[in-house]
Amino acid sequence: MRRPPVPVTVLTALAALAAVLLAAPATLAAPAPAVPSAPTAVRGGDVLYGGDGRRCTVAFNARGGDAYYGLVAGHCAGGATTWYADAARTVPVGTTAGSGFPGDDHGIVRYTNTSLSYPPEVNLGGGAVRSITGAAAPRVGQSVCHAGRAGGLHCGTVTAVDVTVNYGGGAVHGLFRSNACSEPGDGGGPAFSDGTALGIIVGGSGNCAYGGGTYYQPVVEVLAAYGLSLR
Repeated sequence: MRRPPVPVTVLTALAALAAVLLAAPATLAAPAPAVPSAPTAVRGGDVLYGGDGRRCTVAFNARGGDAYYGLVAGHCAGGATTWYADAARTVPVGTTAGSGFPGDDHGIVRYTNTSLSYPPEVNLGGGAVRSITGAAAPRVGQSVCHAGRAGGLHCGTVTAVDVTVNYGGGAVHGLFRSNACSEPGDGGGPAFSDGTALGIIVGGSGNCAYGGGTYYQPVVEVLAAYGLSLR
């Protein structure tokens, strides 16, 4: 038995569908890569990018008169003068206004870009922030948390104060230590107890896979050295 002929209209529709399916892969455009948005604020825990290629983490924002400053580790800030808020180094943020290392391990960046804001907060990651209301000297047994660029947020207790640590570039005195772990790359991160600033990460022993401890420059010494406050 002969099959009835397929209507011309059906053949036309099938041909059009085949043309669409065959052409589809060639007409699908790849999604455009995401363009990072320009920063609008700098907080504790954020990274500044030096004009010489280095990166330093801001521990806390501070104020002196009408000017705003970022507190950083001295061993990181000592060789750079100009800082940017983005990795592409297109958004200038400020200049180094002081640094000390060895002996101490602290420095400050004076913010000069008035289009950015510098809130008294710490970036905890994932969009969470912690408001910082003041600073205090650490006490043995006190709870402490820190936010590191590499290791993230870790908490523990203060285990020692007035500690001296010998680095390759010299000894640093008056540090405090906690049993909270840290990773290489966490230097400069903020250490705090609730809303009180305690220190700046300047070194550590071990890591977060095997345990260890972290050393900090006390924030109250940094504020006193440069005549600054956190509010």
